[in-house]
Amino acid sequence: MQNGAVKGRHGEDLEERLLDFAARAGKVVDALPSTRLGRHIASQLVRSGTSPAPNYSEACAGESIKDFIHKLGIALKELRESRSWIKLILKADLLPEHRMSGLLDEVNQLCNIIGKSIVTAKVNQARPTQPRET
Repeated sequence: MQNGAVKGRHGEDLEERLLDFAARAGKVVDALPSTRLGRHIASQLVRSGTSPAPNYSEACAGESIKDFIHKLGIALKELRESRSWIKLILKADLLPEHRMSGLLDEVNQLCNIIGKSIVTAKVNQARPTQPRET
């Protein structure tokens, strides 16, 4: 699956977008208030926000299409969790909306891209393989 990398907008490599998302999530974590809720969300978001990039990298190096789909599924699960924490930050007024809206938009886009990649990979997995002509 070495060539499984997905290109995003303007040909930007998806792994780069996921790494950028992780860095941005880390900055949000550092900006959260040191309240009980702020610390709890920070702890959760630092885990879920930094996990998709390495899981995507592992998916691209997967040993099979099944492995690729599985690891993309983990990345999607972590992105969805991150989205929930970002929404909670907004609902609880822990950080201003203008600071969070770009990150929320990006996590939505990343969920859509990874989700579509999983669907495409499953369709490709279900196709019967054609015998090679020699």
